[in-house]
Amino acid sequence: MRAVVTRVKNASVVIDNETVGSINNGFLVLLGVHTDDTEDIAKKIADKICGLRIFEDADGKMNVNPSDAGAELLIVSQFTLYADCRSRRPGFTDAARPDTAIPLYELVISECRARGFKVETGRFGADMQVSSVNDGPVTIILDSREL
Repeated sequence: MRAVVTRVKNASVVIDNETVGSINNGFLVLLGVHTDDTEDIAKKIADKICGLRIFEDADGKMNVNPSDAGAELLIVSQFTLYADCRSRRPGFTDAARPDTAIPLYELVISECRARGFKVETGRFGADMQVSSVNDGPVTIILDSREL
C-alpha cells in the first residue's frame, strides 16, 4: 500500500456537487492498494497513519501523534499512486482491482475508526473533487514495502 499523508487544517471531498466527507485539523490520506497487498499490510499502514507524530508540540517540534492532537482523518482511495510512468501514458497494472482493493481500503478505514478516530471518506471509484488547506505544509509518503 501507498499512502500520501498530508497534515491539514481542513479537507473535503465533493462528488456530484455534494460534500460526502469533510474534516478539520487532521490528515488527508490518499491511499493506493497494490495487487499484492494483504489484510496484514492494511493493518500495518493503518497503525502507521494513526501513530505518525507530525503534529507540533509546545516547542514547535513534530512530536505529537494524531490522537493527542485531536486529529480527524479523511481517507480517499487513489489507484493512481501505483502509476507506471515509464511511458508518457501511465499504466496501472500494479494497482489492485476493485474486488481486492475495496475490502482492503475499508479495512484501513475500520482500523483507524477502531483506534477512536473520526474518519471521513470519499467514495471508491467515484469522480471526486478533493480540497484541502495544507498545514505546514507537511506531507509524508508511506509505502508498506518500506515500513
